[in-house]
Amino acid sequence: MKMLVLGAGLQGSACAYDLLQTSDAQVTLADKQIGDLPAFLRPYLGHRLTALELDAREQEAVVSTLRSCDAVMCALPYYFNLPVTQAAIEAGVHYCDLGGNTQIVHDQEALHGSANDRRISVVPDCGLAPGLANILAAECVRRVGGRAHSVKLFVGGLPQHPKPPLNYQVVYSLEGALDYYTTPSWIIREGERMQVEPLTELEDVCFPAPLGTLEAFHTGGGLSTMPWAFKGIVQNMEYKTLRYPGHAHIMKAIRDLGLVDLDPVVVGKVSVRPRDVFVAVVEPHLRHPDAEDLVALRVVGEGEHDGQPVRAAFRVLDRYDRKVAITAMERTTGYSLSITGQMQVAGEIAPGVQPAFQAVPFQPYVDALARRGIEVVEE
Repeated sequence: MKMLVLGAGLQGSACAYDLLQTSDAQVTLADKQIGDLPAFLRPYLGHRLTALELDAREQEAVVSTLRSCDAVMCALPYYFNLPVTQAAIEAGVHYCDLGGNTQIVHDQEALHGSANDRRISVVPDCGLAPGLANILAAECVRRVGGRAHSVKLFVGGLPQHPKPPLNYQVVYSLEGALDYYTTPSWIIREGERMQVEPLTELEDVCFPAPLGTLEAFHTGGGLSTMPWAFKGIVQNMEYKTLRYPGHAHIMKAIRDLGLVDLDPVVVGKVSVRPRDVFVAVVEPHLRHPDAEDLVALRVVGEGEHDGQPVRAAFRVLDRYDRKVAITAMERTTGYSLSITGQMQVAGEIAPGVQPAFQAVPFQPYVDALARRGIEVVEE
């Protein structure tokens, strides 16, 4: 089995590590520039792991590279997902990615016929959220049945030891987090698809001690295409981000003051984007390489069957892996991508284009997470 991972950042490296740990695959990790790989990958270099410099903007080179693989897992920025999908279909190899942009997933879905003709599977949205959380949400819908009143997804990447004032640490990209804080969220409310403003409609979500109570608020992107797939099936569906209490109030003030705007302003004689300045100033204070993180997730579905209330709920609490020095965010995101790619090659996912919540079989996926120490608890 030959597997290609595009993107040698945090999630791509975690995906490659999981492939090496849980399969006999020959793995190629590719990026435009390959720097020093994480310590957990170095023992495999020159044996089952190859590092390759590949510019994903060079479509012909990407197609040529893909032809020698069984599957490609894309951990590049979301704007590469569509062209790499097209390259995978041309090369006739399975493809999955981390998602990150709802419209691009719609564009990928339009390629269903082409992928099916090549007898390959294309699975967008295979990370944490969208990804793991959405697969659990789809299972909630199945268990609740045809009269699902509500499905709510709560997901957060958090420091185990929070530091004020934001009680937050960057485990992938502050720029990405700001996108979620400023992008309206698609939801289903009273049977209708609609958008709501981010950082609104706060509520408390309780987890077992010592984590305790977190706050949840709307952010963009977490549901991806679920509001389209489940309109007419679920009356209410929404996704909210989890943070330590007080975070949303501070971030909303920062946003409302224009400090993360994308439109340039003139400072002296220089034109700058407020967000660029904010990221440059704030990110060093929020990035702590040695800090240990956690991922908290809860998905709850409620409805009725034969006039009786029905509920299905799942919880995940995953923490930094001290032995390997790999974050909970990498584990729940990169490992999820690896699991999907391996399922595709094993023939467990049907040909065509379907996002993870539709394509990935629930129980085998949950069992695969458990083998990696990521436990999905039924509540």
